[in-house]
Amino acid sequence: MLTALELRALLGLVFLYATRMLGLFMVLPVLVLHAPEYQGATAFTIGLSLGIYGLSQGLLQIPFGLASDRWGRKPLIVLGILLFVAGSLVAAAAEDVLSLILGRALQGAGAVSGVLMALLADVTREQVRTRAMAAVGGSIGLAFALAMVLGPLIASHWGMDAVFWVTAALGVLGLPVLLAIPSPVSAAGRESGPIPQLLGRVLRDPELLRLDLGIFVLHFAQMATWISIPVLLEQVAGFERAHHWYLYLGTMAGGFLLMVPFVWYGETRRRLKPIFLGAIALLAVAEVVIARAGAGLGVMVAGLLLFFTAFNLLEATLPSLVSKRSPAGIKGSALGVYSTSQFLGAFCGGAVGGLAAQAFGWGGVFWLAAGAALVWLGVASGMRPPRRLSSLTLPAAAGDVPGYDELVGVVRGVEDVIHVPGQGTTYLQVDEDVLDSGHLERVLGRRPTP
Repeated sequence: MLTALELRALLGLVFLYATRMLGLFMVLPVLVLHAPEYQGATAFTIGLSLGIYGLSQGLLQIPFGLASDRWGRKPLIVLGILLFVAGSLVAAAAEDVLSLILGRALQGAGAVSGVLMALLADVTREQVRTRAMAAVGGSIGLAFALAMVLGPLIASHWGMDAVFWVTAALGVLGLPVLLAIPSPVSAAGRESGPIPQLLGRVLRDPELLRLDLGIFVLHFAQMATWISIPVLLEQVAGFERAHHWYLYLGTMAGGFLLMVPFVWYGETRRRLKPIFLGAIALLAVAEVVIARAGAGLGVMVAGLLLFFTAFNLLEATLPSLVSKRSPAGIKGSALGVYSTSQFLGAFCGGAVGGLAAQAFGWGGVFWLAAGAALVWLGVASGMRPPRRLSSLTLPAAAGDVPGYDELVGVVRGVEDVIHVPGQGTTYLQVDEDVLDSGHLERVLGRRPTP
């Protein structure tokens, strides 16, 4: 159960995270439709403006996280909010596509997603932290759904610049909300942030790399798909742009309802790998169906329903798999690389998708996304089925670590040993299904902390 202070912190951070992502997502369903309003706009430059925030986000996620360890979470979050608001104002005033690209890049430069999660870790207890982080993660899906509705509504009534003005206003509202969040006494959840000495270990882990590729491809496909979807709805399906949100809302709601039983089955029946691979295959099928949308509106609706089912399922499953694969000591570093991959995927999806649309037409984008999903399916097929791994904490001096390293292969169920530099803490990654707890306690001479 969350305490009153933890609940207040969680609600504040959910607001900050959700409104930030809402502002970034609202342009997806409308920007390509308003491209003629910007001097020098082409399919490529509009795609670049959609995705460029991902480049600045991806490059600055880990530096912001490291800086927050040194100078504090809140000062870095304030800096990120100010950059986000400045970028929104530049984009709102833009009359040419280069100014639009600059504004979107500035929006992304306030790369504080990881810092927000680290602050959440600092102000919550270990036993409720996973649920709190899941709530913040769930806000991304809610923000995406609201953006698909609010973006077309705002742009159709007040113009494209109004979307960016609303985004700037949401950013400003975040400042008093941040001040109301309790300040951490200490960086208790520091392992939730990236640790430079452990990044190499994360980058050498084939299972984590598969998941990093997965989030890259998922957001590559998301960004590339929305370069063409709004145009096809108008040109092929004859949908008025003011009514696009009807279709988005209906297919997103249907996709969410279809996704829920698969998530439940995969988690409760320990069948997460086949569900995961099936969702990747469904993403590829959805892109192919949308590519055939010239056959009529019904095909487009079917394709979007399949897309949102696959997207929601994968968006919910990937963080769970990263968490299952990462011991506590390297979880922050693993999530840092994971977030960087996500944002770089969005950048590449916008830029490469724009090039594909310019070279091969609007339908070419979907074939590109389908091909990327099939590559991901091939790579993911070699993943090991996720096990019930958890972490145990051992306070340790650096000199104790060699002895702990010997636990792997000696005590049944101990899978890995991770020492966090500079923290005097060692984490054991254990398989709960086979762990010999009694043997572990006898070897250590004490009971490890969950």
